[in-house]
Amino acid sequence: MAREGLPCPHRSHARGGSLPEGHLLAGLLDRLAAGYVPPADASVVCVPAPVAPHGRRARALVVGGSAWHVVAADVDPAWVAGQVADDPIVAPLSARFLTALADRTGVEPGVLDAVLVAPPAPRAPGLELREASSGGHPRVVRALAHRAGVRVWTTPDASALLTLGRGVCGRWEVSLEVEPAARGRGLGMALAAAAPALVPAGAPVWAQVAPANTASLRAFLAAGYRPVCAEVLFGS
Repeated sequence: MAREGLPCPHRSHARGGSLPEGHLLAGLLDRLAAGYVPPADASVVCVPAPVAPHGRRARALVVGGSAWHVVAADVDPAWVAGQVADDPIVAPLSARFLTALADRTGVEPGVLDAVLVAPPAPRAPGLELREASSGGHPRVVRALAHRAGVRVWTTPDASALLTLGRGVCGRWEVSLEVEPAARGRGLGMALAAAAPALVPAGAPVWAQVAPANTASLRAFLAAGYRPVCAEVLFGS
């Protein structure tokens, strides 16, 4: 895997300002999906906030990996540098910094998620699925709130559900739900494995999983998803 610098000319306090929307962040995500491993050099890069999928108010996002971070927010990069100067390896995803960023932007942070990328798509889902209407399932409601172009599939007996939509920087994001009575049979893993076959050929599929949701995390890992970073999405 290539180990190059982050896609930004500055490190501890990269310039913000009039960069094209999504330019650096989208580029970084594409490279992470392709296997890029950023150097563990304690860099904290600041770029403009991504526009929400529905074109609403821009939201902040903090993305980080092994001793590297990107703060995507419409704030002064010098302010970010000052906030994380004491410990740039840990501070950007710490509760203290996330709270300070929330105060600065007026947008509340969501949960800290592990972010994983799917393996190459199979030719077919490998699981019988039926496309369904959006309905009022909580998993679908959440997907509709944070993603555009959401589509929903269920198993024939409606014991499991999968959603796909365009989220951060237009990436394809998957979520899934298995009814309690149907758990413990590998259905979550099968759903996760099916997702890449449901998007345009070659497009990477991303999953955001709260580390405390160990059942979901195990399902995605068993399906071959690769952890690439962690992130906190504001306004979630």
